[in-house]
Amino acid sequence: MQEIKVKFRGVRGSHPTAKQSHLKYGGNTSCVEVFAGGNLIILDAGTGIIDLGRDLQKEHILSGTDLYSRTPISATLILSHIHQDHIQGLQFFSPLFIPTTTLDVYGLSHPSKSLKDNLNDVLFERVFPVSINEIPSNFNVYDFELKHVLIIQPDGKKEFIETSKFNIDEHREDVVISVYKTTAHPKDGSLAIKIQYMGKSLVYATDKESYIGCDKKFIEFAHGVDVLIHDAQYTHQDYISPILPKQGFGHSTFNMALETAKFAKAKRLFFFHYDPNYDDGILDMLEKEFSKLAPEAEFAKENLEINI
Repeated sequence: MQEIKVKFRGVRGSHPTAKQSHLKYGGNTSCVEVFAGGNLIILDAGTGIIDLGRDLQKEHILSGTDLYSRTPISATLILSHIHQDHIQGLQFFSPLFIPTTTLDVYGLSHPSKSLKDNLNDVLFERVFPVSINEIPSNFNVYDFELKHVLIIQPDGKKEFIETSKFNIDEHREDVVISVYKTTAHPKDGSLAIKIQYMGKSLVYATDKESYIGCDKKFIEFAHGVDVLIHDAQYTHQDYISPILPKQGFGHSTFNMALETAKFAKAKRLFFFHYDPNYDDGILDMLEKEFSKLAPEAEFAKENLEINI
């Protein structure tokens, strides 16, 4: 199968919203499920990852009669960064507690700490009954080096290759994952993530504030992409609000996301990471407005599925 399949599991920013007024677009925080070349790739682990875990657990149980006859769950999780709305569902990702599961996690390290140590501090050791070393599954955490691409081979084997030594062939059967770090998100920046497979491409760029005239390096990174999922936390009016301006918060407006997509010549744009204060009525109004301005722009909704 040469398609990339995408399912939005959580599209909200900052914190989850369990309100009836937020049901249409969804109240779970950032998580996107991607299936490419037989590989499950998860982008961020906000509360949206919890339902994904439940679905995977159900499939696992139905695949056999006992633990060792069932098909093991295997996934690759790429974290854009470790702010709470991008990791707060990870402790409750039920496959973590099935011994046959393999979850490989990749993300930014800190100058003084590895990603594994950071996750243990903020999610497990001090705030959860289980430490990271007590997780019964094959739970592996790796620092994603910015000068490398991650290759997932057809047999599932993963390896890092220096970007300067790698040329992508649109016909190769490997899944290629590359990253671009934006420093516009406080305090340690955020990774934009690109997935390429059999000539198809997806870029996930959450928690990314744009610049006047756009981020030229990011546009080069995302140029010609089939699908661009881009941060659109604020309206322009909220961004420049005289009472509580949002400039410098590390998030884009809908207009910034649209401008970036046009410069990058992205074939499809999905607005993502909505402010939790924007209920269904506000987002419906914005969807109506932008459907006239840019028919190619779409609003991500929880459980929306697309094929690339």
